[in-house]
Amino acid sequence: MQFRDFSKDLPNFDGKSILLTGGTGSFGQAFVRRILDISKPRRVVVFSRDELKQYEMQQELPVSKYGMLRYFIGDVRDQDRLRMAMRDIDLVVHAAALKHVPAAEYNPTECIRTNVSGAENVIHAAIESGVQQVIALSSDKAASPINLYGASKLAADKLFIAGNALAGSGGTRLAVVRYGNVVGSRGSVVPFFRRLIEQGATELPITDDRMTRFWITLRQGVDFVLSSFELMAGGEIFVPKIPSMRIVDLARCIAPNLKHKIVGIRPGEKLHEVMITEDDARMTRELEDRYVIEPDSVFRERPQRDWMKMPHVKDEFRYASDTNVEWLDEKSMAAFLQTV
Repeated sequence: MQFRDFSKDLPNFDGKSILLTGGTGSFGQAFVRRILDISKPRRVVVFSRDELKQYEMQQELPVSKYGMLRYFIGDVRDQDRLRMAMRDIDLVVHAAALKHVPAAEYNPTECIRTNVSGAENVIHAAIESGVQQVIALSSDKAASPINLYGASKLAADKLFIAGNALAGSGGTRLAVVRYGNVVGSRGSVVPFFRRLIEQGATELPITDDRMTRFWITLRQGVDFVLSSFELMAGGEIFVPKIPSMRIVDLARCIAPNLKHKIVGIRPGEKLHEVMITEDDARMTRELEDRYVIEPDSVFRERPQRDWMKMPHVKDEFRYASDTNVEWLDEKSMAAFLQTV
């Protein structure tokens, strides 16, 4: 299959000041590299709490070579620090989160403080600082969540959507991007399988041979976020059209000669992922390369966009990894893995 290209007609970010929370993560580093490749921003602020990751990132993207970069140590739990970092910022991408499902279950308060309270802090700091647009990264686990991580991301989504009401007419616009598993990102199953193979494993653990997941490359994820800045009016959830694959097929693609051991679904884990539920269908419009879930309450007058003329999906529509119309075969996944 041909991979969907989200880089068509990307907005012009020349002269913009951009802040990225969670800027030293897998997405953050790819985002910074991409924005430097396609534009000449006035300033790019890498906001994260890990000084070691910031140091390591500075070795690869030094300020001496990229004078527009600013490495800003801070935690999204600290609203005062966020306000300071957002001075004279035009655009914010909120990627900071605690996203390890078992860790969130064992440390629920920490998950809530970062994913929910941190989201609230980003919203207030952006509005008070006069930021033009904010896009928050969500997760497929936020739709009909069964674990705390998914529930915390759903709560964050609701906060960002409602943030448009706080901003008032002509104020900061906020939207959400929701997509599936990123091939090769830290903590994903691909590096986990590869690490086992390097350690000489004779079999790969599979939670359930029926399990399916949505898949997207890191580059696609970054371009999808960038393209959503042009489309957002405020309060939307943007969902890309991306393929699914069975986990057993992924394991076979990575290690065709290894056996599989069924170990059972972990606590808080789904058999299949859903990105749009039937309850969201009545508010969902279908575009060529994505779906747009519109807010069910119009908080203020929203700017008109061409996509608002597109038809809604059917009432019974459900976008799930097991009923998806696009599927990766082993050859397609092999091409996906070359991007890692």
